Amino acid sequence: MAKLFKYSLTSTITFILVIIIFFVPILANGNIDFSNTISNQDKEFIDNNSSKIFSWPTPGYTTITCNFGYRKAPTQGASTYHGAIDIGAPTDSKIIATFSGKIVYTGFYGANGFTIMLQNSNVVAVYSHLSPDFIVREGEYVLKNQVIGKVGPKNVYGVPNNKYKDSNGNPTNGATTGPHLHFAIKIDNVAVNPLDYV
Repeated sequence: MAKLFKYSLTSTITFILVIIIFFVPILANGNIDFSNTISNQDKEFIDNNSSKIFSWPTPGYTTITCNFGYRKAPTQGASTYHGAIDIGAPTDSKIIATFSGKIVYTGFYGANGFTIMLQNSNVVAVYSHLSPDFIVREGEYVLKNQVIGKVGPKNVYGVPNNKYKDSNGNPTNGATTGPHLHFAIKIDNVAVNPLDYV
């Protein structure tokens, strides 16, 4: 009986230690410190652009429908300077975090439509024309390659003061002609060509 109790106590202590070591840091997600992610390896990449370590945001979809830089505005309300790339992908296509960081914005963002912003140090990734059914929330920490959203539909309804409409007068997901991901990277609040980083 004493031997059985000894094994039971040992097993219980081992189980508790495993929980403390492996699961408590995961459950304490809000306390995980991502501040060194970009300041070390990623920051070195940004400084010398030696390789591409950020993940592509739309797994399985790589067609660029609009490049970074000057362009003819595709629809009313769209700018002639495109500080992002557009990636063609159907509605509900998965979008992943290109790097680990903190979600700093989720909401309707004017011409960008439904948008998520992910920040780590001085780098912000902006994902626009998304599904309004957000998977993540502001203040949440996410890991690189984690699914954070989905490509949204062209038309969205029930958005107060949405001035963007299609040719039939239906409200659109910002200034858009159809489903796609508008993907921007900003470093120190300056838009850079995402293709240099993903």
